[in-house]
Amino acid sequence: MNYRDTIYALSSAWGVAGVAVIRVSGPQALSGLQRLSAAARPLPRQAQFLRLTDPQDLHLIDQALVLYFQAPASFTGEDVVEYQIHGGVAVIRDVLRVLAEMPGYRLAEAGEFTRRAFENGKMDLTAAEGIADLIHAETDVQKTQALAQIEGSLSGIYEGWAHRLKRVMAHLEADIDFPDEDLPEGVLQATVPLLENLLQELRHHLDDNRRGERLRDGVQVVVIGAPNAGKSSLVNALAQRDVAIVSEHAGTTRDVIEVHLNLGGLPVILADTAGLRPEEIGLEGQEGIESEGIRRALERAHSADIRLLVFDAAALPHLDPHTLALRDQNSVVVFNKIDSCTTEIPHLSEGRQVVLSVKEERGLDQLVSLLQGQIEHLIGHREAPSLTRARHRTALEDCADALARAQAAPLPELMAEDVRLAVRALGRITGRVDVEDLLDVIFRDFCIGK
Repeated sequence: MNYRDTIYALSSAWGVAGVAVIRVSGPQALSGLQRLSAAARPLPRQAQFLRLTDPQDLHLIDQALVLYFQAPASFTGEDVVEYQIHGGVAVIRDVLRVLAEMPGYRLAEAGEFTRRAFENGKMDLTAAEGIADLIHAETDVQKTQALAQIEGSLSGIYEGWAHRLKRVMAHLEADIDFPDEDLPEGVLQATVPLLENLLQELRHHLDDNRRGERLRDGVQVVVIGAPNAGKSSLVNALAQRDVAIVSEHAGTTRDVIEVHLNLGGLPVILADTAGLRPEEIGLEGQEGIESEGIRRALERAHSADIRLLVFDAAALPHLDPHTLALRDQNSVVVFNKIDSCTTEIPHLSEGRQVVLSVKEERGLDQLVSLLQGQIEHLIGHREAPSLTRARHRTALEDCADALARAQAAPLPELMAEDVRLAVRALGRITGRVDVEDLLDVIFRDFCIGK
């Protein structure tokens, strides 16, 4: 990316709409506006209604509401101009064409506006990721989590930890490099409990049962069972639309079919799978397609957050042994086709079992309620913000490992190095790792070279 370029892009969705927004950012943003409209007298953060004309032949392109944001008080930290034009395809295409012909202008790359905001110190990486999460949020809890992250719920924690570690590291470095200076007594003795307290806080933060990641990505719920147990019909009923093909022929579902649901404000990825017939795994030819589907079904079942184990109530007292083998604390037992059942329903899971008939639309509300409770139990409730990405977790685990090593280090030089690695691990999350911060602490806290 060349940050000397002026970038532009359609910020609203492509297509017919009442209004479309085109955003421009960079050193030529203001001059470009003045080329599009000779009447432009832009004042920062004040809207102006302008006629936009083609600089080449001066034909009218559109009448638009234009906003100018002067650097550094803009989203990207650069001069930014936003054109609120009419949302017709012809108008959008014409404005984009004219901008493309302006010297120093180019179409923005994916995420480049936010990238420039980060590079110019307008936000850290966690806030940038929060913006992406907010754009893709489908439920209220996802929106709330993304907004909190944008406002610094995570970065505040990590920067607070980093600040404490920088102070510890500064004291250690000063004790090592300036042993004859007027430094506080007992620096090394006071360091270990400080590191231990921070390590406990960090481990508590990590021990969140992947709540933030599950809320961001969606809780993985897999529907699994023997062929013709009614899995695809159940998925269609829960999704309230036909997402899976339903047939009486065994093996109709060959691959994992996913559908995104909003279940009481909780994001859920519901997966329909091939009927369990493990004895078919390894076959070739046409049967090999079903074999691969069964293999994928078992793989998805083992990685899912929650399993809906579907049994055919009409086949009782027979219970599919392959489905039974998948029972655990995060599974929900579902007896389908109760309308055709002629025998007593067994109790396989206390508190996590439901009897229903998809055909007669009986028991679905009970299943939804039970599933929602299971998800809430799985996610839990935490007042403190939860980390939302695997890269956050990896960096925090690296930080924890470094702090554990630092406490056991036999020499102050080794302790200081591990603390430095811990600070860098935290810095990888926010994107802010600065040696000047360490120097500031050293010169503020000590009278070195007095």
